[in-house]
Amino acid sequence: MVSEETPLLTSTAHEAIYDRFAPDQKRWIMFVVSFAGLLPMFVSATFVPSIPQIAKDLDSTHAIVSLTVSLSIFASAVGALVWAAYSSFYGRRSIYLCGMPFLSIGSCGVAMSTSLRSLLFWRFVQTFGCSGGLSLGAGVIGDIYKLEERGTAIGIFFGASLFGFAVAPFLGGTAAQYWSWRNLHYSLGAWGLLEMLLIYLSLPETSHPGTMGIDKITRRRWIHLTWVNPLSSLWLLRSPNLFAVMLASSLVLISDYVLLVPLAYTIGVRYGIANEAIIGACFLPNGLGNFIGAPLAGRLSDIVVKKLRKKRKGVWFPEDRLRVTWIGGLFMVPLSIGASGLITTYVGGPIGLTLNLLCLYTNGMGVDFVVNPIGSYNVDVVHSRSTEITAASIAIRSLILSAATALVIPSIEHIGVAWTDIIVAVLALIGQGIVFLTIYYGDRMRASVDIGFSTIENN
Repeated sequence: MVSEETPLLTSTAHEAIYDRFAPDQKRWIMFVVSFAGLLPMFVSATFVPSIPQIAKDLDSTHAIVSLTVSLSIFASAVGALVWAAYSSFYGRRSIYLCGMPFLSIGSCGVAMSTSLRSLLFWRFVQTFGCSGGLSLGAGVIGDIYKLEERGTAIGIFFGASLFGFAVAPFLGGTAAQYWSWRNLHYSLGAWGLLEMLLIYLSLPETSHPGTMGIDKITRRRWIHLTWVNPLSSLWLLRSPNLFAVMLASSLVLISDYVLLVPLAYTIGVRYGIANEAIIGACFLPNGLGNFIGAPLAGRLSDIVVKKLRKKRKGVWFPEDRLRVTWIGGLFMVPLSIGASGLITTYVGGPIGLTLNLLCLYTNGMGVDFVVNPIGSYNVDVVHSRSTEITAASIAIRSLILSAATALVIPSIEHIGVAWTDIIVAVLALIGQGIVFLTIYYGDRMRASVDIGFSTIENN
């Protein structure tokens, strides 16, 4: 039982297990899982700019085809929970290989769709197949990197993945403008096959020896199929500290979606940008902020962990990693989105557009200064179920973000861009306040509900 005063780690004896892979092999593993982590971002973000073209080809309306966005969010949440739960039983590598065929078949199905019904079905299959990319990747990195290296590694992984979220709309818009949305999805299917081949040939199983569920079965068949409850991951969020940081990251991440989802409706209309490819290019500063901010936040969180462990003579408390979040949650995120709303409303011309792009860059960095340390914190405190806690957080966060995203345009229509963005800035500050409470009361929160937090033996 974890008591209020119990530090989760007091020595480094267990760290020898992280020497199974050479540094070069670790970097290759990170490249492979980061490449896989890009897939769900591309599948999600390349679709939106294609909606007008899809609606025209299927003789439907923009609003009806947009239903696939909500369906994709649901499929992503379900898929993340399923793949994470089964990865704890069968291992990371096997589940990666199981998911990619769903993506490839689903992508081809989307490309060949001739009706809205078939589009919805195949879009669900496509998104379901790639939805384990983030949670499985975080689990793999937690498997191979030591505590004081983990923040930097997860930062690089999230930075590469989130950069895809910003680059994808540009590519999707370019495809919609100059190519074909069907060819785009054939390309995603080919990417899935390439990723599956890459994983099959070069990704080893990274789960710690003896920790997979199948390792504990003494009598097993050549093909051993077992039911694993995918919803069991959600039960981890009954821990107050894990629920708190999930909610905090959601409130901060809302700012990203409020800026990016209605971009054509806000910045596009305000500054007279109609070309879909150029609208997509406006996402790039946010992606650049993600790409730079995530590794930087991860590195700083590792430095804080090392410094405070040394100060306490080797004793570590997991909430130390959250201490760097104030940079993004208290300043960069609320200031960038608040400023963007005011600039869009009151500053026109090239100056207004340039300042908005700067706000997008700053917001991308700021969000990562909150989300990345929280992602690493989740892996730290529930290391044996790192994939599952990541998936559970992503699933609930997706539902929160989908609800928030649905309210963005109605809010802009009723109260304007400025007030909408200011409200979201306040939500980000509330999220950072929740993080501060977790930092200062984390030991009590962990002690109140014991879900099997990490110890020296299993972290």
